[in-house]
Amino acid sequence: MIVSPLAHRYAAAANRELRRNGRSVDMLLLHYTGMSSAEAAFEQLCSPQSGVSCHYLIGEDGAITQMVGEEERAWHAGVSSWQGETDTNSRSIGIEIHNPGHSIGYRDFPAPQMLAVVALCRDILTRHAIPPQNVLAHSDVAPGRKIDPGELFDWPLLFRNGIGHWVPPAAADERELAGGELAAFQRLLKDYGYAIEVTGERDEATRKVTDAFQRHFRPALVNGIPDRSALRTAERLVA
Repeated sequence: MIVSPLAHRYAAAANRELRRNGRSVDMLLLHYTGMSSAEAAFEQLCSPQSGVSCHYLIGEDGAITQMVGEEERAWHAGVSSWQGETDTNSRSIGIEIHNPGHSIGYRDFPAPQMLAVVALCRDILTRHAIPPQNVLAHSDVAPGRKIDPGELFDWPLLFRNGIGHWVPPAAADERELAGGELAAFQRLLKDYGYAIEVTGERDEATRKVTDAFQRHFRPALVNGIPDRSALRTAERLVA
């Protein structure tokens, strides 16, 4: 079993299995717990009745609990898609980061917790060939269904420490996209990995994916509206 040397404790989750079709790990997926306490999240993630699990849980104090070996498939992504693949769980390692979330009391992630996230991600990357563009938010792979870890998560901190992909968001420009510009934005998002079709139309799928993109890469304004700032930011990412 692959266990991180950074884990403060190990507690086996019930919901675990072999990765399907021999799929190797090439994705790191970050979540927030969306629960009142890290201990409540721990109980749920270990419960066989919950139907969920993850590889790691990080408390606000920076304590790391491992629940599934990295060679195993945990149940953390749910219905999801990235780069055309829908079995996200078989290709990813899932980290749950305790935060009450938007429905209970969303707040900044404390410094000790973020330092632990950085350390654990760096440790995981020493064992798995995960490209920067595959260090993702749950919302990236499940737009419209999930919004975690949300716009307060410090993605630039991870990038400064060699984790993930980030570019400074383009200057504010809220002119809405239409026609060819909207189709170009959709194409950029699809090429990056998001589950979106190039229609040139302001449809519901585009709103959901734009919202997810903004939460990760343009967090100052999350409204689901494709605008010039989002387009220019996407151009920088794909370039």
